[in-house]
Amino acid sequence: MKFWLPVWTLWQREMIRFWREKTRVLGFVASPLIFWLVIGSGFGDLAFFYPGALTLTVMFSAVFSTMTLIEDRKEGFLLSMLVSPAPRGAMVLGKLLGSSTLAWLQALAVLAFLPFTGLEVTAPGVAATVGVLYLISFTFTALGFLIAWNMDSAQGFHAVMNLVLFPLWMVSGALFGFSSAHGWMQWVMRINPLTYATVAIRRLLAAEVEAGTPSMTVSLAVTAACGLLLWAASTAAARRKSSGGSA
Repeated sequence: MKFWLPVWTLWQREMIRFWREKTRVLGFVASPLIFWLVIGSGFGDLAFFYPGALTLTVMFSAVFSTMTLIEDRKEGFLLSMLVSPAPRGAMVLGKLLGSSTLAWLQALAVLAFLPFTGLEVTAPGVAATVGVLYLISFTFTALGFLIAWNMDSAQGFHAVMNLVLFPLWMVSGALFGFSSAHGWMQWVMRINPLTYATVAIRRLLAAEVEAGTPSMTVSLAVTAACGLLLWAASTAAARRKSSGGSA
């Protein structure tokens, strides 16, 4: 209880905090719809683009949901958590679960457009996709937490994450496949962790998969390993004596 009560409390706080901020709720509902109408409708091959759209949505939602960590530091809430008897690991896990849940729900809103893509997916495939989307959400939430922990301003966080996220997504196989990429780009795609998340979603949704792409087992293993490593790194960072020089 000493560990799981803070986890539950922080998860619940993220949910309540979200629903009380009407602008975030509006963005949560409108963003997937606008994204689909503007970008999805203008893309020639929806069946190819759709898995990449899902990973893009969950990646950005997960990472930027952790920006509240910077607000918590400025408001003094983070310092209160750090000096409380609650374990640092519980604080990190509660924050990650809360933020990743919000990102996962937004990804599910995009998943609701699946019937319009022309993809023929079985019910078990959809259920597995829901689970993998949460795994991706948790992984990128941990990445966002790790970056936000060492940032003092939201502007700096935005700048750093935009610099990291867009290149990751563009070379993940979301916009072009392995066969159409140059030799050196294929190597970049293979060392990009997001490539494996995109391939996993593509395989589950029965979208076109090129020969030579990673298997489902490898894709899930790499994504899960990245999530665990980033979670461990975030916990280790939180267990240090300071947080961005403020705690």
